[in-house]
Amino acid sequence: MMRAQFPRIDKVSVRPFVLRSQLYSSVVDRTQVDRELESLRRTKVLRIFKLNTGQDDHAIMFLDDYLNQIERVVKRMEEKNVHDLEVFEWFKIHVIDMRLEPNISHQDLCSLLSLGGKVKDDHISVLINGGVIIRQLIDPSMYWFAIPNVGSLLKGLSQGRKELLSLLSRRRYKEMMLAPLEKKRLRLSPLDMRFHLRDLIGSGHLKTVKTPTGLVVRISKE
Repeated sequence: MMRAQFPRIDKVSVRPFVLRSQLYSSVVDRTQVDRELESLRRTKVLRIFKLNTGQDDHAIMFLDDYLNQIERVVKRMEEKNVHDLEVFEWFKIHVIDMRLEPNISHQDLCSLLSLGGKVKDDHISVLINGGVIIRQLIDPSMYWFAIPNVGSLLKGLSQGRKELLSLLSRRRYKEMMLAPLEKKRLRLSPLDMRFHLRDLIGSGHLKTVKTPTGLVVRISKE
């Protein structure tokens, strides 16, 4: 359902993803969510990506969508006559299929890629430029698996969170009826209000309260 409701965004070609916090907002038992995600990850139905927008931020993408996203990257790089693109095929067959964790060491990456062909430094650079891996800041010999082209959406995610919390904190009781709030548009985020509400409710920054007139969204007490 959340995949189907992923906002359609002009000029950004990213396949739909869901945040772990959004799943928490709609399923009461978080342990159950984690258990089922783990099971779907192991059976290669989906992949989980660590995001740089917050300590516990994780994006979840169906594996088919992720592979489709990589195909788009390869097409675009072909149009720009980038060399060494065979590395993406090695990456899909030998790396994605073998490594289900959100990160991988440089050594492991090279060793798995070499099952496809002779690995050069340029191959790694092509993967980084294509946005499928990013170097970890703390340990440059480790990479995070990443969703290509997601940068502008992650910026919008961070800014939208601040904008929505700021909007509510300026209200008299730091709350607002859900129905009119959902209709509001955020200036600083291309993601829609529903996307942000699920995220902030699931992460515990906001809560919903039933009232005689309908659902109210309120900032959780610090």
